[in-house]
Parts: sequence; C-alpha cells; structure tokens
Amino acid sequence: MKILMVLTSHDRMGDTGHSTGFWLEEFAAPYYVFKDAGAEITLASPKGGQPPVDPNSLAEEALTEETRRFDADDAAKAQLASTQRLAEVEVGDFDALFFPGGHGPLWDLTENGDVKRLIEGFLAADRPVGAVCHAPTVLLGVRTPEGEPLVKGKRVTGFANSEEDAVGLTEVVPHLLEDALKAQGGRYERSADDFAPFEVCDGLLVTGQNPASSAPAARRLLELLGKH
Repeated sequence: MKILMVLTSHDRMGDTGHSTGFWLEEFAAPYYVFKDAGAEITLASPKGGQPPVDPNSLAEEALTEETRRFDADDAAKAQLASTQRLAEVEVGDFDALFFPGGHGPLWDLTENGDVKRLIEGFLAADRPVGAVCHAPTVLLGVRTPEGEPLVKGKRVTGFANSEEDAVGLTEVVPHLLEDALKAQGGRYERSADDFAPFEVCDGLLVTGQNPASSAPAARRLLELLGKH
C-alpha cells in the first residue's frame, strides 16, 4: 500500500507579513494513521525539499499526541525535509492521494496544474483522494471528464466560514473554502460545532473539515483501500 501525501510550499499569509504553511497536526495525524497501517508513504510539494510549517501549529495548545510523536521521530522529520517535487511524481506509483491542510494550500495548491493532473489521474484509475481542512481547495481546479466541476453534486466538507472567522482570517484568505465549494455545486456539510471532528466520503473522495478531522479522514481513506 503506497500513499502519496502532498504538502504546500507557500509560506506567507497574504500581505500580512505573517508566516503560514501546512498545519502540523493535519500532517502528523494522517501520517501515523497510514504508517501504523503498514503503508509506504511518499511526501511531495510544489517546490520539493522542506515544506513550511505554520508556526501557529507549533504552539502548545495546538500540539497533540501525534505531533509530539513526530517531534521525536528523526526518520519522519528527515523524510519531511526532503519532499519530492510535485512535477516529478507519477500517478501510477501510488494507491491513494492525501492532502494535509493549513492555509498555505489556498495559495499554491488551488488551480495547480500538477495537483489537477494527480487528482484526475487517481480518480480515473479508481484510486481514492483525501483532503482535510483548507486542503479541499485542491478540488476547485479539477473537472470531470464531462467538463463539470469535480465537486458538483458531491458531498464535501472543509474549513467552515465560521471557523475562518474564528481565527480572524476571513479578510486575508484568497477565498473562503466553504463558499468556493458551494459555488461549484458541492453539497457542503459541516459539524454542528466549530472545530469538532467531521469528515465525509462520497465515492472515491474523502474530505475533512478541520484539524481534528485529520485522523478520521485518513482512516476513511484506508477504508476505501480496504485496510482497517
């Protein structure tokens, strides 16, 4: 079982001067769900090398059992420091595709040609695709073979408007993910409470709403692979 995880290479929060990147929990939790299931994991990013981690995800209140496990895992840290360049990754080498979130993907993974190539290729090959929190933005640039938005008519979730408002970034992000998914005809669903775990699966597509949804979304992806 070979799983490709794709992370952002974008490290600036608009023109605020603040840093961003991927959210550590949204990488670490799925990484260990996959690893503990025996998967061979490959990491990639648009620029390759070390992807930027959002410094806010390193704050004490954002740390979890999985992030602490990662902090003590020298092999995993070395793997993260040497991600492959996205343009060099081939669909046929993997069984599933997963995108951790963080705000970075809103800038460099939306409408990204290599992301589009990979998602379309995985789905055409009947291989599942997962994305969590802000990472469902990767779906916005993808079309069906008939030319329709991929998310049209599909059950999807992602970082909610109210969650974006809660973190004070509604006016900073290039688009509100909930609105963008709805605008393309996605059947957007969410948890009753902000930041509560929530994930949905529609066909080969798994999406998670927020950081707490990272491990549940990863487990749903494994279910699609027939691995429990």
